[in-house]
Order: sequence, then structure tokens, then C-alpha cells
Amino acid sequence: MSFIIGGGRVTSYEEKVERELQRWERKSLQPSSLTGKFAKGWQNKINDKIPERFHQTVAESVKYMMRATILGSDYLSNQKLILEEPLQMREELLEKRIQMYKRTAALEGAGTGAGGILLGLADFPLLLSIKMKFLFDAAKIYGFDVEDYRERLFLLSIFQLAFSKEDKKRDALYKITSWNKEMENLPNDRSSYMDSINWKTFQLEYRDFIDLPKTLQMIPGFGALVGAVANYNYLDILSYHTKNSFRHRLNQINEKP
Repeated sequence: MSFIIGGGRVTSYEEKVERELQRWERKSLQPSSLTGKFAKGWQNKINDKIPERFHQTVAESVKYMMRATILGSDYLSNQKLILEEPLQMREELLEKRIQMYKRTAALEGAGTGAGGILLGLADFPLLLSIKMKFLFDAAKIYGFDVEDYRERLFLLSIFQLAFSKEDKKRDALYKITSWNKEMENLPNDRSSYMDSINWKTFQLEYRDFIDLPKTLQMIPGFGALVGAVANYNYLDILSYHTKNSFRHRLNQINEKP
């Protein structure tokens, strides 16, 4: 495995990254612990008590996010496309972006969490927007052009890996680690691809992942603390999987004969 762009000696930083990549793949394939299974059972019991408006908001937000990611320009940023920098410099820049987006997400969660259920509902599309803007920035930092809709699909696979459970997480990891093959099977027309997306399954996975913290966030007062901590943590999870997904992608490219 080599992260060198354009050839050269593997550095100690790149060796460290390779070890982290191996841990990431093992961790992503780990089955749920007993604690996780218990939490899931408890979550299922309270799920029916969550207002239907909550579920509708999440579903519509995720559906809009997917369409905007593939078809629109909603998440484009002023981050320039970086093509030639070594991995360490890319990741130093990425780390600054990660910290910025974590702070933004925490402030947004605290603000909406302080307002109870109405502002709590507004948190979902706002947080999704923050997450997707981060993913678009990360793609450009690692040298991938998000004008290509297939690169945007790669970002959605990262999103699924970060916010899905077990079997769906394994499916997303497989897509990410074999993306060159995945791309070969994608149509040239992004609009026709939209018709084949099972966005309902996508939003259910995301909803199940965030249900409990986001329900607590709707409690006035207490919700501000929960919202700040939860949103910060969600960006932490997303950045972890984003960084390692792109590292793996660069490995695949650099190993081509």
C-alpha cells in the first residue's frame, strides 16, 4: 500500500495512516456489542412514542439532501480543488475544516435545542446541510471533483457508512473499498440514477441512528446541551469515516499499474 502521489519513499506519516486504515476497516465490520443491542431494543420501544411530525421531518430532509447532493449546487463551497499536495498537507488542511464544522454543528445544536420541539425539528435540515458541506469540502481537499455526480455518490456512501447499523454499514464499506468497480456500473445520466435510489431505506437508517439524542434535544433547556454534544459527536463520526474512506480511495488509485 502506498499513499505517495507521483512516486517516492513512504514517510512515517503514511505508515501511521496505513495502520489507522487497517483499524478503521476492522472497526467498521465489528458486530454490535450487547450494550448496542440493548440500546437498540430500548430505542425501538420509544420509537412509537416519537411524534409523527418528527419522522416526516427527517424523511423529507433526507430526501431533499439526497437530491440536492446528486443534482444541485446547494453544498458547493469556496474550497478549491487540491490536486498535487502530499497526503499530510491535505490532512492538516482537512483537520482545520473538521474543527470548524464541529464548532458550527455544536452551536447550531445548542441554538435549536434551547427552543424545544419546534426549533428541534428545524435542526434536522440544518445539520444535514452542515454534514454535506463538510463532505464536499473533504472531497476537494483529497483531490476529487464533485462536479462529477459519481463523486457525489461516493460522498453518500460515506454518509451511509457513518450513520447506519451493521448490515447497511457493511454494504456501504464494501461500496467504498471497491469504488472503482462501482463506478463502472453507474449510468452517465445522473437523473436516471435518481429513479433507482431507495431513499426510504436510507432515511430510516439515518433516523434510527439519531433517534434518541435528537428526541432528548427537543426538551426545552436540557435540549441545548444535548444538541451541542450530539451534533459535535455526529461530525466527529462523519469526519472519521470520511478521512479513512478517502485514504483508501487514494490507495486504490496509487496501486494502479
